[in-house]
Amino acid sequence: MSGEELVDIVDEDDRVVGRASRREVRARHLRHRSTYILLFNAQSQIFVHQRTATKDIYPSYNDVAFGGVVAAGEDYDAGARRELAEEIGVEGVPLRRVLGFRFDDDNNHVNGVLYTATYDGAMQLQAAEVANGRWMDLDAVIDLAQREPFCPDGIEALRRYLDRLQQASSRNR
Repeated sequence: MSGEELVDIVDEDDRVVGRASRREVRARHLRHRSTYILLFNAQSQIFVHQRTATKDIYPSYNDVAFGGVVAAGEDYDAGARRELAEEIGVEGVPLRRVLGFRFDDDNNHVNGVLYTATYDGAMQLQAAEVANGRWMDLDAVIDLAQREPFCPDGIEALRRYLDRLQQASSRNR
């Protein structure tokens, strides 16, 4: 998504209250919609990638989630499918919608939807957005996140996912 593409501006209840360019959203720290896709392989490893240095937010950070800004008029599901295809060339993989959440820090105000997917095929990392990546065990990701910068919204998405798994496990005991 380029800096001139339009993005829906939303309130905390996810109602559209306006539109602005992506560049304006970033400059003015406007609340917008975003998708987060945790990509796992059959061995339950998560794909962790490093963002490029040219990203408009969290440049060169590690990230546990693919996804990004939802375009104006686009719904979350379509945005998630588009982002997965753009960032790593993966299409047609079933996305499981897990939960919606809000994330706020000094630079980023997001209404997000978290998805998971399982995939073991080839990927084509988009050079403009993804510098490199690798499959990692979750405990190794948690350890690495203590030592290296990770996108805080992606880490929040992962935390909420793990909390949801723990709650489900507790109910099933």
